[in-house]
Amino acid sequence: MTTITKENGLRRLPFNKERLTNFILRTTDRFPSLTESAKVYIKEIVESIEAKDEYSAEQITNLLIITSNERTSQFEPDWAYVASDFYLKKLYKEASRNRCYDAKEKYGSLYGLLKTLGAKGIYHQHLLRDYSKEEIDHLETIIDPAKDMLFKYFGLRIFGEKYLATDHKKNVYELPQERFMIISMWLMKNEDRNKRLDYVKKLYWALSNHYMTVATPTLANAGKSYGQLSSCFIITEEDSLRNIYDSNTDIATLSKNGGGIGVYLGKIRAKGSDIKGFKGISGGVVPWIKGINQTAVSVDQLGQRQGAIAVYLDIFHKDIMDFLDLRLNTGDERLRAHDIFTGVSIPDLFMRKLKEVDENGRSIGQWHTFDPHEVKQLMGWKDENGNPLGLEDFYDEDDIKYFAEKYEEAVAHPLLSRKTYRAMDIMIQIMMSQLETGTPYMFYRDAVNRSNPNKHLVPLGRTSIFSSNLCSEIAQNTSATQFITETLNDETGEITIKKKSGDMVVCNLSSINLARAVRDKVLSELIPIQVRALDNVIDLNNIEVPEARYTNKRFRGIGLGTFGLHHLLALEGIKWESPEAIGFQDKLYEEIAYLTIKSSMELSKEKGRYELFENSEWHTGRYFERRGYDAERWKELRELVSKNGLRNGFLMAIAPNATTAHVAGTSPSIDPIYMKEYEEQKRRYRIIVTAPDISPKTTWFYKSAFLIDQHWSVKQNAARQKHVDQAISFNLYVPSEIPASELLSLHMEAWESGVKTTYYVRTMEQEKINECDSCQ
Repeated sequence: MTTITKENGLRRLPFNKERLTNFILRTTDRFPSLTESAKVYIKEIVESIEAKDEYSAEQITNLLIITSNERTSQFEPDWAYVASDFYLKKLYKEASRNRCYDAKEKYGSLYGLLKTLGAKGIYHQHLLRDYSKEEIDHLETIIDPAKDMLFKYFGLRIFGEKYLATDHKKNVYELPQERFMIISMWLMKNEDRNKRLDYVKKLYWALSNHYMTVATPTLANAGKSYGQLSSCFIITEEDSLRNIYDSNTDIATLSKNGGGIGVYLGKIRAKGSDIKGFKGISGGVVPWIKGINQTAVSVDQLGQRQGAIAVYLDIFHKDIMDFLDLRLNTGDERLRAHDIFTGVSIPDLFMRKLKEVDENGRSIGQWHTFDPHEVKQLMGWKDENGNPLGLEDFYDEDDIKYFAEKYEEAVAHPLLSRKTYRAMDIMIQIMMSQLETGTPYMFYRDAVNRSNPNKHLVPLGRTSIFSSNLCSEIAQNTSATQFITETLNDETGEITIKKKSGDMVVCNLSSINLARAVRDKVLSELIPIQVRALDNVIDLNNIEVPEARYTNKRFRGIGLGTFGLHHLLALEGIKWESPEAIGFQDKLYEEIAYLTIKSSMELSKEKGRYELFENSEWHTGRYFERRGYDAERWKELRELVSKNGLRNGFLMAIAPNATTAHVAGTSPSIDPIYMKEYEEQKRRYRIIVTAPDISPKTTWFYKSAFLIDQHWSVKQNAARQKHVDQAISFNLYVPSEIPASELLSLHMEAWESGVKTTYYVRTMEQEKINECDSCQ
């Protein structure tokens, strides 16, 4: 007879087949579709256990989890919930043992948890300082263990291993609903004491029902004594040795705390430029990028992963061709940087040059690239303070082509050196790199700057947004920090450094789970609490770099996004490749935009407008005019915004959010599903993942991303982009053998339709999914 050992071998019991069978049935009975399958499952489990002389209780739990995960498929997707239930029981048991309470209760004392992990230095002491025991005990009664049943196995496994608070030895203490409650308590801790508990409960309602998630840094760090809450940062570097190295210090500081970083390098002088009058000695941008690459490798994110950094360069920069080769696996390794990501800033003029053809249809448009240092020396363009300006400092408005005029002036200058290419040859190099590495990202600088609601801070036609972030969804004002002086006190030895802060963008993100929130009709309840939580992140954040704190407070930018789009379309019975999908999203994202703007306006009435609201396009109403918001409710909101202001200068941005989407059990971001069923390989295990809520009814509306005509995806993204004040992380899914003309047509359509950025070009071997699995 098989012996079962418990309590690390201290107790030994004979295997009780009936008891285990009943235990499994209590778990599977809530899934009628698994009635017959469960019988086979039980038989497999029992035979596996009886085949050995001895089994530990922990081994049985792991066997239940692994076997139910292996049974998960698009035909029996509910096994993912069964596996999750068994994994939950494991978490409950470990937490109860470590916290010394009865495992049958599932959840222990919230106050006790706060005291225990506070004493261990995991939780911030302010949780116990700012909330009374009575308040904490009351919030404990709000925690609903039944909400744990919403997790699928993959999402719960990620949540358990990546986000739940443990002690320093990785022992389980915090449970899922406690993480949601502590996030809610932390983000609302500075609210009015008379309303605070209501806000905490409302945010807990939103999180525990999986109507939304906060971004990974907030999900992991809220309420803890370490880490910060923001996702990404954007740095603009000036063309000086001091600024470059100061920026690299900032990059390292932000990276160590878990921030992804975008770096704009378009102001750095090109290879062969002069330095202090000495001709031809500059190494250009590539050596500096290699330094950034080493920072990404050397400064990891809290020991979890290496730094994540994207570098952006203008397509009119003289080093552009070397830049496009940075991540290739061939060529001179001294000119490669494999651990960073690249993005290209592209003006409308370049895209128009791609359309210039001769009588035989051959592309003939020429493109000139320049050294930004030399441009500033020779062209004589200056700002209102007499500082030299470069090509990167101008963009084209709809009616006046500021950049195009300056570009033609530069082309006509007889003393200005340049490298000249056929525009199509540069574009081919971009597409070749995208098919090999997925990058560069495309940043359409004119579209971004035209629709910027805060471009009033510089003269019309002058660039206020130079690049995006690591994931290409953030579009906020950026500028470089200026070094002023460094002085020494001879008596004390103290050195005082004086700088003028530029705008270092901070990305504060959260996403709506469309599949649940839209279907449950809770957007009007959800978005106000979500915007409030995001706004509070700004004040609660502990960012070591002062420029980031400065910019955060001036603009109070947030990025409310979405995920679960394909999941929602499938539940609604809408095919991805259809005009219905485009129209549905046009209306949906207009509603989300309306509610988001309204929520920020209401917050402004309560807490005050963001510092730079005056004369912004929010204030003047131009923002609403540009988008044709002329319905009566929009007119009323426009007047209210002008009168009361907005709390946040930037409001919506749709991030990739794959990890948090998996936690919520839905499809990532605005992407189509990868496949209806696939294996997610992790270091220590593999998990079968199926399309969310896949069934005989929804399966017809799930089509793999690599089988979808990407022109439909571009059209959908254009419909969404109209209502998103920032940008959207938008991937293109193409076969690796895609003809250059077809990939070019996708990029051209994205630009022509007003899409601001595109993210990765993702490829997959075509023969792996050469049949439509819906038709199979």
